[in-house]
This record gives sequence, structure tokens and C-alpha cells, in this order.
Amino acid sequence: MSVKFEKIKSLLGKPYQDLEFLLQCLSEVLQENNEEGLAKQIPWLTEAGPDFGNHDQKKLFHLYSIAFQLLNLSEVNGEVQNRRQKQEKGGLDSVNGLWGSVLRDLKERGVKGDKILEQFRLIEVEPVLTAHPTEAKRPVVLSLYRQLYLLLVKLENSMYNSYERDEVKHDIKRILHKLWFIGEIFIEKPAVESELENVLHYYYKVFPEVLPFLDFRLKQAWKEVGFEPGTLEDTSDFPSITYGNWVGGDRDGHPLVTSEVTAYTLEAFRLHAFKLVISKLDELSDKLSIYCEREELPTEFVERLEKLEHEISQPFVQVSNEPFRYFIKLLKLNLPVKEGVGGGLELYDTTFSYRNSGELAEDLTLLKNALIHLGAWSIAEYDVQQVLRHLHIFGFHLASLDIRQNSQYYEEALLDIIRSSMPASHEQLQGNKEKLKAFILKELKQNRPFISRPDMLKSESAREAVETFLTLTRHLNTYSERSLGSLIVSMTRNATDLLTVYLFVREAGLSGYSEDGMYCPMPVVPLFETIEDLRMSPGIMDEFLSHPLTKNSLEYMKRSRNRTQLVQDVMIGYSDSNKDGGILASTWFLYDAQAKLSEVGKKHGVNIRFFHGKGGTISRGAGPTHWFLKSLPDSTLNGLIRVTEQGETIERKYANKGNAAYNLELLLAGTAHRTILNTLEKPGSEASFQELFSYMAEESYKAFKGLTGHPSFIRFYEQATPIDVIESSKIGSRPSRRRGKRTLEDLRAIPWVFSWTQSRMHISSWYGVGSTLSKMKKEEADKYALLKDLEKRDDFVRYVLTNVDTSLAATDENIMTLYAQLVEDPKVKADILGMLLNELKLTREMMLDLLQSPISERRVSHHNSTQLRAEALNPLHREQVKLLRAWRMAQNERDTDRAGEVLRDLLRSVNAIANAMGTTG
Repeated sequence: MSVKFEKIKSLLGKPYQDLEFLLQCLSEVLQENNEEGLAKQIPWLTEAGPDFGNHDQKKLFHLYSIAFQLLNLSEVNGEVQNRRQKQEKGGLDSVNGLWGSVLRDLKERGVKGDKILEQFRLIEVEPVLTAHPTEAKRPVVLSLYRQLYLLLVKLENSMYNSYERDEVKHDIKRILHKLWFIGEIFIEKPAVESELENVLHYYYKVFPEVLPFLDFRLKQAWKEVGFEPGTLEDTSDFPSITYGNWVGGDRDGHPLVTSEVTAYTLEAFRLHAFKLVISKLDELSDKLSIYCEREELPTEFVERLEKLEHEISQPFVQVSNEPFRYFIKLLKLNLPVKEGVGGGLELYDTTFSYRNSGELAEDLTLLKNALIHLGAWSIAEYDVQQVLRHLHIFGFHLASLDIRQNSQYYEEALLDIIRSSMPASHEQLQGNKEKLKAFILKELKQNRPFISRPDMLKSESAREAVETFLTLTRHLNTYSERSLGSLIVSMTRNATDLLTVYLFVREAGLSGYSEDGMYCPMPVVPLFETIEDLRMSPGIMDEFLSHPLTKNSLEYMKRSRNRTQLVQDVMIGYSDSNKDGGILASTWFLYDAQAKLSEVGKKHGVNIRFFHGKGGTISRGAGPTHWFLKSLPDSTLNGLIRVTEQGETIERKYANKGNAAYNLELLLAGTAHRTILNTLEKPGSEASFQELFSYMAEESYKAFKGLTGHPSFIRFYEQATPIDVIESSKIGSRPSRRRGKRTLEDLRAIPWVFSWTQSRMHISSWYGVGSTLSKMKKEEADKYALLKDLEKRDDFVRYVLTNVDTSLAATDENIMTLYAQLVEDPKVKADILGMLLNELKLTREMMLDLLQSPISERRVSHHNSTQLRAEALNPLHREQVKLLRAWRMAQNERDTDRAGEVLRDLLRSVNAIANAMGTTG
């Protein structure tokens, strides 16, 4: 066993004892499969590194990939068990960020229970799962790791005897056996349908099962903290958590997401929603075996029951002397589904079936009242209410589907429509932005389409754009609006980009018409991504919110969604802004834009709901949820928030129900906490704070642009990182470039971050920090002193510096230098590597000066986990560099067979390193 592993195991205990147990199980599995040589090379169980020269590379990479996953599982379980122990000893308020600590803090500040409940009713939190290509593992492999985690949790049961523990060990080895023989990496790009199947697992299996636990934990904390228990019983008073989805709706640079795929997605989610509803009704029926006569029940309930009997009039429905179970049977028959030929469930609308979940909720409310009338309070207030709560959250749709498309795509598609319908106008508008804007504003005063049929359009992109909106129109005309989310316009450059979407809404007949004029029933949402877009965003939103059609649309949505205020969504992109300007510039311009956008909203009487487009790495906005929420501008927390969950982050946060409940509770409780505090304290920040971070952002932006704009940078990047391998990978269905251009601007942020992570450089999460801090200390001593003071008390400053600190811990100078050896031109290598190493050294020095102690003292667990991973990672990096050199040589020599063979090993190395780092992009 390695010395480092022994030391960490003795220091941190249980998680690493679990890891040793799992690795020993893996060793036994390998030996049972005649792989004794590989069993001797399992990381951490031996001091010796992997022998790539004498063993199958494929098997060695696979071995290390599994080992890193076992480490991840052990640490996640360790965190879960640690939280349990803390709460058992110290109460629910002992874990930071959860309901216990949040409610305790509010009570100590003197906030009354009725004030908290008043704010609870305004909370709307929505995590949104995306299929961004950052999950390197196949769905079948993810499923096996989920099963393995549950078995690891089983071993926590202290009541198990040795025979039962042996049985668990046997089951663990069987899963490891399967994992050994199943390939982890994607050989072919996954279809959108495959990605859909993966995310459906969370909407169908995880989130609905976690909901009752979340609600119960809130009630537990409410009571434990000392608020009156009876005041928090009705779940309709609880903060609302709903879910969004991008899989099947995000078509930005993704040609495989067509209108047919969107229609399929809406149907698949609807069908799974009904499966859940039927399951919930069956569970409820089992609790309603109550004998009584109809005469004993409220008239309203009996009348509805008899109406259902008449509408359904199925000969096989037997009248029962258990009226409540009979009522549930009728409700199930009233669902728009039927049993298919193969025995499965199929969507099937009838003239009498429910059109939306609200209609079923009305019937269940009648049932609840009838039970109360009969004296069955417990069943009514708990069991029936739980089904009502489920319907309120998941409805007949599970999650609302967003439609995202690029602003440039919409502009080009609109011009194609104009060319087909108004050729004379097209000639005047082509290439003239001002005339196009005037044309759009004029057209929005009329509620009529350009063309009668989309097949008349000559352009495929224009046809597809219109067909997408027609798909939404058909769905909306038949069902509820709840299944549809927002119309998100990525790379929003001006208000015209947003107003253009209204023309497509009009073209498909999706728009409505009221006495005030045309309106859109779905939110049109800007996505501000680059530094420049963030700077311009307040002006863009001021113009957009001033337009009559926007006002009409917000008024319509306020009425249809039973809101007390107008709400406009604004999405901000953490990934592209970071790629554009580095961590300090990105973080500040995101912060500043949110504060200014909130002021624009107030000017128009509109609440801005921010949609945070975050990823799984520091460079893409990742960080602990409760600290992230604390770091946001005070004025922006109004109870409304959406956040993306992407790729491997989904698996890491939600793969098991204990961790899923924890992460969802952090989001709910943190949002409620900050929202309520903002009603007590006047939001705002000191002028000196604004001046400090404006200075830091501008200085770091210049430093970062000095790097990425250097004449040698692109060549260094293309050779010193495995970006070419990542672009050849099959991880996600989406292309790595938006429009297929070989430019840095067109490259998506995910492969950008992924490639720097693989080479352990992480430049966009620290570059520019050191030179900025050093210059400030020398030239702006007052600002530097203020920063040192803020580091001790300001949540935003602490969040930013902690993220930089975390990234520095994962950055390795030796590995950086190793990858730089791949750069062919000595001057290119010297130019950029010199800049990177100098800035990294300076950043480490300045961070130590600010934080006063090294990470090994401040964050012991994190430091040791990083060191343990590095020990096993280093030989993988060395082998990946060898493979990169061999692959590129084979490509240059046009040896396609050799290149293909080496590429497969390279992709396995990418997967193994991604598992070790805990992230891809």
C-alpha cells in the first residue's frame, strides 16, 4: 500500500477505509478473471505505478478509471455519513446551508414565523438539467455505479452480521465484474434519445421520490427551531421547487435536435408523468379501504363521482361500497392514457379525459374534503395532500422544456422567410441592421404570418425554425402551458434578437391576442454570455421591456401563472464569459450585470428571475450551492431562481437520493434564506467595493486577453492540450463548435475547459489573478487593504477567492510542462509556457499573502484528496502525452489504421483522467 494512502487513511478515516475495501474487492475480481498482473497495479494498494510498456493499455486505463470512480463513491458516502453524524449530535442546524441552520438564523434575527411563511409562498426554485457533453460515462455504466453506491451505503448498517456483510460484498463484486467487462467510453456519439433516457432517470426515479423527504425535513427543522408546528402543515404553503429540461429542446448549434425530436421529448415526458401519477393513485387507493354509504359524503363529491361514472361508462367498472377507492379507479380511467398492445402505457386522449393536471387536482381536492368531512383527517392532510403536492410540482409533464437557439440562426432564418414571402423587402434588408430592426418593429404591430405553409420556404433552417414553433403551438393548443418553459436566445447581442423571436411565435400561430394587442404565452429569454454582452445587457433589457408586446406577454403570464408580480427571465452564462475574460473579469461582470439588470426590472415594475447557466468546473461557475447563493448581489434574490445542472454534475449531485435531497435542500433553503434577509436589510454595496472589483476585473481582463490574444497562443493551445482528441470524442450528441468554424470564438466553452483540465493547466480559473493582485498591492495599497478586510467578512469575495484557491490546488506545474513538450515550435512553447508558469507562481504567492496560510492547513480534506488523486494521475498524464505524440504523428503520415487504434486508447485516457478530476468541462 502506498505511504500517502496509509497516511491519509489514518488522518481522515472512514471514507478511505471504504475505498480500501472496494479496491480489495476489485483486486479479487481481477484475480478471479486471471488478471493477477493487473491486480498488482491497482492504484494506492501498491507503491508501483502502472506498467504501460508490458500490459494492455486499454485494460490499464480501464482499471484506473474504475479506481477513481471508487474513490469518488467513497468520498461522497463519507460526506453523507458525516452530515448524518453531525445532525445526530448537534441537531438539524449543525449542517451549514440546510433548513435547520437557515431557520435558526432567521429566528435569532427576530423574524416571525408568519413572515417566513409569507415569503415561502413566493419562492420558485427550478434546477434545469442539460445534456451538455460533459458526462464521459455511458448510461449503462452510470446505472451500475448507482447500484454500487447503494451497496456501499448498506454496509453502514451496524445491525448486519458477518454473513449479511458477506452477501453485500458478493453483490459488490458482481457489479465490479460487470464494470470490468463493460466499456466505459462512447464508441459512437450518443443519440439525443439516449441522452433523454439518461436525464429521465432523474425526473422519473429520483426527484419525485426525494420530494416527500424534502418536505418532511422542512417540517422537522421548523419544529426543532421552535416555530409553531401547526402553522406549517399545508404543502401549498411550502417553497415551490419545479424542474426544467434542455434535452430535446436545446438546438443551439445542434442539428440533431429537430422539431420531431422536440415533439418526441414532450410526449416521452408526458407518458412518464402519467406512469408516476398512476403509481401515486394506486398507493393512495391502498389507504382508502373505507366502507361508507354515499349518503354520508358531501353532495359535491357525490355529484362529481356520478358525473365521472356517466362520462366513462365502462362496463367493467364495478360500483363499490368503498366509494373512495372507487373514486380513485374512476380518476385513473379519466387519465388520457390506455394500455398498449404490448402491455405498456400509451398516450390516448378522449373527449372526457383530463387535459391538464389542474383538473385532476380539483378532483383530488374534492376527495380530500370528503375525507375530512368523514373525519379521516390524517389520510386527507397527509396522503391525499402528498399526491396534490406531486401534481403541483410534476403535473402531467415532469419538467418544462426550454427551447434554446442562437440569435444568428434566428436572424438568418427570418431573412430566408422574408426572401420567400417578400423578395423586394429582402433586398433592402440584407446586410442592413437598422433597416431590419425597423422592419421587425413594424411587423410586430400585425398579427398575421408571412407565409401560409412552411414547406413553401426554400431554406431548411427557416423551415425547421417554423416547424419547431408549430410543434410548440400544437402541444400548447392541446395541453397545458406547464410543459413548455422558455424561448432562450443564446448570444443575445441586442433587443432586436429578442423581438425577432416574436415573429416566429406569430408565424406558427403560437401568439395570442388580447384587448391590449398581441402577446406571447412563453417567456422570451436573453442569454448574455460574453463580457461585452454582459456590459450591454442593462440597455438591451431596458429596450426589450419597453416594447408593448413584451409588456402584454408579461401581463398574460402573470395572469395565467397566478403570480402577484410581472416576471422576466434573464439567463447569464458563466462558461463563455469565463472563456472570454478569465475568472475575475467574468465573476465581476456577472455580478455587476445582475445588480444593474435588477434596477432595470424595478424601473419597469418587473421582477427579474435570473437563470444561472453554470457548469461543473470552477471555470464554468461551479461551487458549493449555499456559498454561491450568498455570493449573489443582494438586490437580485427575490425568491425566483433557475440554475442549470450539466453533464457529470448531475450524476455527482443527484445519482443517489441522499445526496440529491441534500443538494436540493441547499438550493431551496439558501434561496429562501437570502430572499427573506433581503426583506429585512436594505440591499446594496459600498462604492469602494464597486471601485475595487471594477479595478480587479479590468486589470485581470487585460492580463487574460494578453495571454489569449498572444500570436503564439492558439498554436500552443492546439498542441499542448488534447483539444483535438476531445473534438474527436463521442461524449455528447452535440458538436463542439457552434457553427463549425475553426476559431477560438466558435469553440464552445465546454471543450475549452475540458482540454485545459486534462492538461492540469486550468488557466481560465486563475490566470490574471496574480498579476492583478501584485499590481494592486504595489500601486493601490488602499484597495489591497480593503480586499484583505473583505476576505474575512464578505461572502462574494470569499466565494471568488475560494474558487481560485480550489483551482490552484488542482493545477500542476510539472504536468503543465510535460504537455508543453508537445509544442513543436520552441518559441511558441517558450512564449506561452513562460507566461503561464510566471503567472501561476505569482498567483500562488499573492493568494498565500491574502489568505495567510496554505490550503494544506486551511482545507485538510480537500488537500489530501487532491494529493491522493495526483499520485495516481501522474503516470496517466505521462502516458497520455506519449499517445498524443503517436496519434498526431500517425495522422500526419496518414496512417488511418494506426491513428484510429491510438485514438481509442487516448479516449480511454481522457475518461480515466476525467474520473480522477471529478469533472470534464
